[in-house]
Amino acid sequence: MTDSYLNLANGTLKPVFKKLGLPQPAILRRYRPGSPLTVGPVLVVSDDASAADADAVAKVLTGWDVDVRRSPETADGERFGAVVLVLTGAETPAAVSAPVLTVAGTLRRLAGNGRVVTVSRAVADGDAPVLAATRGGVEGLVRSLGKELRGGSTANGIQLTGDAAVDSASAVATLRFFLSAKSAYVDGQLLPVGPSDAAGPVDWEAPLAGQVAVVTGAARGIGAAIARTMARDGAKVVVIDVPPAGESLATVANEIGGVALQLDITADDAADKILAATKPLGGLDILVHNAGITRDKLLANMTADKWDPVIAVNLTAQLQINERLLAAGVEGLRIVSLASTTGLAGNRGQTNYGYTKAGVIANAAAGAPVLAATGGTTNAVAPGWIETEMTAKVPALTRTVARRMPSLGQGGLPVDIAEAISFLASGPAAGINGQTLRVCGQHMVGK
Repeated sequence: MTDSYLNLANGTLKPVFKKLGLPQPAILRRYRPGSPLTVGPVLVVSDDASAADADAVAKVLTGWDVDVRRSPETADGERFGAVVLVLTGAETPAAVSAPVLTVAGTLRRLAGNGRVVTVSRAVADGDAPVLAATRGGVEGLVRSLGKELRGGSTANGIQLTGDAAVDSASAVATLRFFLSAKSAYVDGQLLPVGPSDAAGPVDWEAPLAGQVAVVTGAARGIGAAIARTMARDGAKVVVIDVPPAGESLATVANEIGGVALQLDITADDAADKILAATKPLGGLDILVHNAGITRDKLLANMTADKWDPVIAVNLTAQLQINERLLAAGVEGLRIVSLASTTGLAGNRGQTNYGYTKAGVIANAAAGAPVLAATGGTTNAVAPGWIETEMTAKVPALTRTVARRMPSLGQGGLPVDIAEAISFLASGPAAGINGQTLRVCGQHMVGK
């Protein structure tokens, strides 16, 4: 559904909006193959102890043909496309002060749809209190900055865990994702990145080349966008949906040159049918649990016909399929499941839906070591307000409020979810496991 307010705020009435002091959400820059990584030069800033890591980051950016700057000075009128703040070696809050204030001095010269990305180390067990405070503080910095930036710009952070190097394959891939237009609706998020066996070189235009992906609930909306994006990124895709959605499913499959599989994912033999469908393509590499339903009702009025189907489709089916695929010996499987901000912050009338989405998040975290033992990963993506056929049916006033609540001042698009999922399923992202990435424009509720 068209966001009329967004269009008016960026159209001929833009001066009026500005004069009246009305919120002016920006038109977000979204990924187009072959488009530049950023909208301008990238400034790399660090504290003294992180200088070597900052040099490594600058070297990576230069390898991508990015115009890298190490000084905040710019020519008159020139704007930065992004600022990367490297704090991996900082051990005290005092050490963070100078580089943060350097970044502060550049923010008014950040271009529209610009990026601020921090690279730091996550708090680890055994960290001294001062070190933990220094590292933990970065999270508050990023989340707060995300709420201050305007013009479609975002702030996100990479938290290195274990002995992951700043120029390791997964850290580099995450940096590229956060800098790129693929993360247009990701804001105020910190993503832990650990060591992995992933290695380059990477075809950034086709990061899923040679992979076989399965997407459930793919006949329309977010699922169809995921299928299209994964096909664009080089994967052979099997799209799944229930038989009543067969015609739409076939349309998506034909569009992307994929395979359509009409399947009830709650059936006992669902995993067997997925394996049978992917075997002729070379086996199963990526599984996206997108299928989901809602049956909203206040808990005081909840009945079994509203509760049980939601649990069965949104959660139990995923658990059952995962268990059977692993029991069948599938190795190296990359699982990405659709959660929701409702699973993080709750939502009135959605106790059943919230239960399942919180369960998806918990399952990703608990399943990480299990998948890692087989060379795979499991992560979740938590969408906020996304413009779909489902949300188009929400009452107009509620829809308007929901669109304006995120820091980016608008709803996301299905492709925003798809870009995040395709990134997490890609080979270089192997160091990200057990995490939930919010794609919500930094909605104001929940962590």
